[in-house]
Order: sequence, then C-alpha cells, then structure tokens
Amino acid sequence: MGLIAGEGRLPFVIAAGVRRSGLKVVCVGLAGSVELALAGEVDEFYTVPVARPGRWIDKLKKHGVSRAIIAGGIAKKRIFTPWRILWYLPDWRAARIWYWRLRKKNKQNETVLSALADELASGGIILEDSTKYCKEQLATEGPMTGSRPVFAKGLRRGKPGGAIAADIEFGWPIVKKMAEMDIGQAIAVKEREVIAVEAIEGTAEMIERAGRLCKAGGWTLLKAAKAGQDMRFDVPCVGPDTIRALAKNRGKCLVLEAGKTIIIDKEKTIEIANELGVTIVGR
Repeated sequence: MGLIAGEGRLPFVIAAGVRRSGLKVVCVGLAGSVELALAGEVDEFYTVPVARPGRWIDKLKKHGVSRAIIAGGIAKKRIFTPWRILWYLPDWRAARIWYWRLRKKNKQNETVLSALADELASGGIILEDSTKYCKEQLATEGPMTGSRPVFAKGLRRGKPGGAIAADIEFGWPIVKKMAEMDIGQAIAVKEREVIAVEAIEGTAEMIERAGRLCKAGGWTLLKAAKAGQDMRFDVPCVGPDTIRALAKNRGKCLVLEAGKTIIIDKEKTIEIANELGVTIVGR
C-alpha cells in the first residue's frame, strides 16, 4: 500500500493500520510538510517535492504499488511566500492538472484534490478511502467523554442541554455550509454568536484566536465534513493537541461529525479531554 504523507500525526496512524493488516507501506513524504520520523514507521520512505506528482508515481511504482492513501496536511501558508515558484516548481503532471484538468473549473481544495486523484489514476495509482485502515478512530454519535461538565442538569438521551445545546443547534448549519463552500471546516460559537472561523490558517490557530476573542471562555468548537465528503482526502481530524489547545483557550465543548471525522489516537484524546474538562460530542 502506498502512503502519500503530509504533516501531522495522521500518516503515522494510517501507516500502523496498514501494517496491522499485513501489508507493507511504501511512503512518499511531501517535502516541507511530512515529519521525517515517519520513515521509521514504514517499510520504504522517500521525500518528494509537493508539486511533482510524477515523482510520487515513480517512487510508488518502483515498489509495485497500485493503490495508495493520501493523508496529512500541506503547509498551505507557504503558497503565498515570495519564493513560492521555486518551492512549488511543477512537473508536467502538475502543469497538466492545473492547465488541463482544472481548466474552466474552480481551484478549491475539493476540485484540486479530485483532479490530483484523476492524474494519479492515469499513472496507475488509485487513491483509496483514507479511513480504510483507521475506522476505529472515527467519531461516534453522542457524548464520547465520560464527564459532561458543560451539560445542563436536564440532560436527556445523551444530548447536551442549556446554552451549549443552543450553541450547537445554532452553529451546526453554519459550519456545514462553510464546509460545503470549502472555506474551512470549523467555527467557534458562544451564546449563539460566531466568534471565530477557520480558513487557511487551520484549526489550531483558529482556536488560539477564539481564546483571545472570548476571554470569558465556555465556547464551543464545531467541526464538520463537506456535504458528500470524499473520504479519499481532506477528512476532518482532531487529536490530543486539539483538546489541549481548547482547554488552554477556555473552550468547553468539541462537536464532531460522526462517521466523518477522525479522532487521532482516539483513546488517548478522550482520556485527555476527560482530564481537562472538555466535552466531546458526535453529531
């Protein structure tokens, strides 16, 4: 199984799941994003330029790979640096994606990634569901933490009550619409007011901003998948760092889309949430 790896912990989780299934892992790590420690968790490892998918294909095909999973983030902020043309110097496949497959189409994440998947397929590499080897890490419906300090006394059937419930009902259609428009996958809400919106900076920096803007605390973070989420890529993720950041910035509740959000190191993440008094709810 091939693994096209970006930044973060998710590629490690997927690599472990693939190896547990009895398959070898051939990894191409995207330069500037991948953690080099991943090399010790896979069978073959190469660092490849992010804008040269032809190189990815060559390295994977060298080991007889025909199926792959793409996982982990890309350091998107580097896209807007002065020397971006040197860092992202494209090969002919990248040029073909941009000027042929994406001709007359928008350049949003979902569209670009779909075009990338088509180009990889033309080179003999088929992208698979990125959750295939980590299904146990997906968010489930209802409360996932043991302690529910933000729930009202009138808690019924595992649903939060009071102000938090009102914030969830207010915020959920907004975050779903945002995800559909490919703006971001998360928002922060307090007293039915949106206090922060995720964009290119990512969830971690949005959490920091929400903490600065809502010093009273008690706010809710909602994170959702796109409508018709393509599970091959850009599946929303949270993990231990998300919980620690929420607690540090006085967030009290994390709402995730059940079955479509990966909780990296799920058992550990829930344990940390219980310790820090952060409630995790699957919607």
